[in-house]
Amino acid sequence: MRLRITFSKTGTLRYTGHLDLQTVWERTARRAGLALAYTQGFHPGPKIQIASALPLGIAGNAEIVDLWLEADPGDPVETQSRLQAGAPPGLTILQVAAVDEHGPALQTQVVSAEYLVTLLEPPSGRDLQQRLDNLLGASTLPRRRRDKPYDLRPLIEELGLTPTSASGDGQAVQIFMRLSARDGATGRPEELLDALGLPLETTRIERTRLILKPGIES
Repeated sequence: MRLRITFSKTGTLRYTGHLDLQTVWERTARRAGLALAYTQGFHPGPKIQIASALPLGIAGNAEIVDLWLEADPGDPVETQSRLQAGAPPGLTILQVAAVDEHGPALQTQVVSAEYLVTLLEPPSGRDLQQRLDNLLGASTLPRRRRDKPYDLRPLIEELGLTPTSASGDGQAVQIFMRLSARDGATGRPEELLDALGLPLETTRIERTRLILKPGIES
């Protein structure tokens, strides 16, 4: 069977890379007493699919992973408790559900990702809003990634200050981003911050949601 797990990745765990997170999930499942299914071939490995790699240092509040199991673990609520008991600090199990075992690969179903960026040293409100307006008003935003040119603009689906930031009521200044997360068309929050002239080290970034294709269980 195939379990879809929604989880958060916070604290020091946000510095764990994508490949190491696969190992974290393998160990967590074993500690929970779940019988992981394995791939076939010369180098079998546990069948684990993480929806989308999270850049180092960015917290994830609603990440998704699929685990294939040899046997039904039983009640989802109890399974969630068992997984949480076996999880390391910073890994919080939010939801567990069974999904179609033969459905499409999880990574191919992610279309967008939402981020919340807290500015620790924000510019003046008027200046920040002008930067956002200029970016959204641009027809193209030529950039380079790994020495290859690309256009950042079509990867920005939504961008703006959160309501509390815009109200100027003394709350933390935060920017909401919804970026494309398709294969070959992925927007990265750190590149958007660079385009806004905001140093990465003066921000705190959280990925708050992964958006899957319509009709996909999440």
